[in-house]
Amino acid sequence: MAVSEQEIKNLEKIAKNTRKDIVNVTQWAGGAHIGGGLSMVEILVLLYYKYMDIDPANPDKPDRDRFILSKGHGGIGYAPLLARKGYFDFDLLKTFNQFKSPFGMHLDAKKVKGVDVSTGSLGHGLPMAVGLALGARLRKESWKIYCLLGDGECNEGTVWEAAMSASHFKLTNMITIVDRNRLMMDGRTEEVMGLEPFADKWKAFGFIVKDVDGHSFNELTKAIDFAHNQDEAPVVIIANTKKGRGVDYMEDDVRWHYGSINSTLAQQARESIDRMYI
Repeated sequence: MAVSEQEIKNLEKIAKNTRKDIVNVTQWAGGAHIGGGLSMVEILVLLYYKYMDIDPANPDKPDRDRFILSKGHGGIGYAPLLARKGYFDFDLLKTFNQFKSPFGMHLDAKKVKGVDVSTGSLGHGLPMAVGLALGARLRKESWKIYCLLGDGECNEGTVWEAAMSASHFKLTNMITIVDRNRLMMDGRTEEVMGLEPFADKWKAFGFIVKDVDGHSFNELTKAIDFAHNQDEAPVVIIANTKKGRGVDYMEDDVRWHYGSINSTLAQQARESIDRMYI
């Protein structure tokens, strides 16, 4: 499904509004994992507005595509997108991460419509995606599974056990995407626990690797289309992104892995996002 210039313009408008939504919800919540929420916007927007077969009016339809946010702390970026897609009223997010709110920092599949899997304990999203992919194959279902990981969580051994299984069983109905923003809670990934040569690791586990600009709808589209046409090996898309993307004082700054913003900082963030999309 090639992406046209007009389609890219429409997607960029959605991405811009999503980034502003993330800023607003972070301000309401008093704090959130905003940096990683902002880095994955294009990935989520493209999946939910172009590729995934879903129905917000019927969130449990059996033949829907599934999405797993393995980096579950990124719920601050995921919840606003689900709201705008029509799974629930956006104004409900004014209670995000507050007492008795259905919206915790890590979204609960039993409480938030549109969430297929509860995540938060890092390293477990890909194993669950493997299970779903095997289940779909056994039941001869055609729906696909998309799993988005953070690069920091790729320190977890369960990620690589799942990768080994996905390769062994040739799970081409599952597409793995890594938000490669190169920052994690304690610092830069290569300083905390080096991942490089990252692409070669995935190749060694039997994956086909597509290394792309994770903020480019054109490059992401080509990579997803490529993945859809594979039948011999699973594909991982390494999406090179920038933490805090769109907010100039947050970009590529580990201090914004988690942070709180007041009304002044929120306004500065919105103005920065506007400038990026001029």
